[in-house]
Amino acid sequence: MGTLGKAIYTVGFWIRETGQALDRLGCRLQGNYCFQEQLSRHRTLMNLFDKAPLVDKDVFVAPGASVIGDVQVGRGSSIWYGCVLRGDVNSISVGSRTNIQDNSLVHVAKSNISGKVLPTIIGDNVTVGHSAVLHGCTVEDEAFVGMGATLLDGVVVEKHGMVAAGALVRQNTRIPTGEVWGGNPAKFLRKLTDEETQFISKSATNYFNLAQIHAAENAKSFEEIEFEKALRKKFAHRDEEYDSMLGVVRETPPELILPDTILPDKELRAFQK
Repeated sequence: MGTLGKAIYTVGFWIRETGQALDRLGCRLQGNYCFQEQLSRHRTLMNLFDKAPLVDKDVFVAPGASVIGDVQVGRGSSIWYGCVLRGDVNSISVGSRTNIQDNSLVHVAKSNISGKVLPTIIGDNVTVGHSAVLHGCTVEDEAFVGMGATLLDGVVVEKHGMVAAGALVRQNTRIPTGEVWGGNPAKFLRKLTDEETQFISKSATNYFNLAQIHAAENAKSFEEIEFEKALRKKFAHRDEEYDSMLGVVRETPPELILPDTILPDKELRAFQK
């Protein structure tokens, strides 16, 4: 970054600081209402000098997630609440329709002992479970990483490979196609069944659909949120006997009903009810 670049960066910094000061002043003027505001002001995308995240417009990055530096995220993917993707000393690449679930950490390694460069590469239609740690590794298309699993430098999970929940996969381990690995350290457990292979694709689709719901909810303005709160209060479920006695019929307004196309999975629809 040259002298001009540094000057522009400094000016930009002070403009942002001024904006934050005005925001705090606005909150004070709003009085008690400012503390009821439900819109997140967390900075989800953050540059690191000349490295900026490249995130497709259709990606859902949840409030509270952090995508930092040299990170690319493909169309239809989702980065969930509390995730950190930090591309500082190397790059991170996430494919299309991949979901990285809540509190997961994705980082990189500049190189290993032998000098091999170790970015983190995650393919298409991959599911990374809650609180997983991926460090300088490669996860190929339609692979599955279970909750709380840790993948260390140089690990490769091939297509339709599955890492069980809580597994610790040691450096430079390769998990072949169609195998389930688990344990600490992770070892081969068994072959993947046809149902489990189908489940990997289904999981990616379910999270793609679920991300649309969360994206729509997080895109709402403060006024829309307050309006829906009032609607829910008005149409809140009451005791059916009491309603029947009063002759009241309560119908959920269309604004509060999710279409079946958004939640195609029966379990998710049951959960919604």
